[in-house]
Amino acid sequence: MSTQRILAIDDDEMVLNYLQRMLGQQYQLILCSESQVAAQIAQAELPDLILCDIDMPEMDGGSVLAKLADDPRTAKIPFVYLTSMVSPSEVAALDGVVGGRPGISKRASVAEMVAAIQANLGQ
Repeated sequence: MSTQRILAIDDDEMVLNYLQRMLGQQYQLILCSESQVAAQIAQAELPDLILCDIDMPEMDGGSVLAKLADDPRTAKIPFVYLTSMVSPSEVAALDGVVGGRPGISKRASVAEMVAAIQANLGQ
């Protein structure tokens, strides 16, 4: 397992469980199902990358991003949207940008997810 740590934020526990199964052998995952505490977890854990759902109750992904951007400790952590709002082919057509940020479709293959994560980690 890599020592790279990824904070995954999604209100759907099934998505978090899926990510753990698919990416947990390659990365150390920190899972968060409550968007309103995600910034606190990011500040405490200082992950190498953050994967965040866009459409969540309480705080959407844009609000989580804004809160992280206000803190110098978390402002430079690569932030990638993980969303079901677009398909893998739509993400490709958008050159990997969703909502003005790097993005990954929840329907992407594991290989596509890993490639996007590695690209956003600068590897």
